[in-house]
Amino acid sequence: MAIDIKIKKIRDTAKIPTKGSNYAAGYDLYADIQSPVRIEPGTVMKIGTGISTQLSTNIAALIFPRSGLSTKKGLRLANCVGLVDPDYRGEYIVALYNDSEVAQIVEPGERIAQVVFTPFYSVNFIETNELNDTERGEGGFGASGQF
Repeated sequence: MAIDIKIKKIRDTAKIPTKGSNYAAGYDLYADIQSPVRIEPGTVMKIGTGISTQLSTNIAALIFPRSGLSTKKGLRLANCVGLVDPDYRGEYIVALYNDSEVAQIVEPGERIAQVVFTPFYSVNFIETNELNDTERGEGGFGASGQF
């Protein structure tokens, strides 16, 4: 199932996100920068993608790291996963953190992250003093015996 999403190029150099294969869940986001950007070890650099979107009221965009970028360069998203709300109209910015011990270079047009579009629910919280019991109960981290 495909949905329509309006996308705007903020700059002429921006690339529309692309999928790596027919069944890929994520669409690659590209660095829309004019020249290479150097990211020193242990630092964060914000990289623009040159795009913005108009999402439906029940669709969010989740920005995830690209496995190749982390394993080859030691670069990951500084916030682990980015969230774009449906009412945001600004540029998609990717904050990259350099986990490696050497400076890394991000090239113009390089794939720097991936975006997945997902529906979400708005909820009404109903405060209560009681919740129904379950077999698990309040068991938290590691309570199931599985790692």
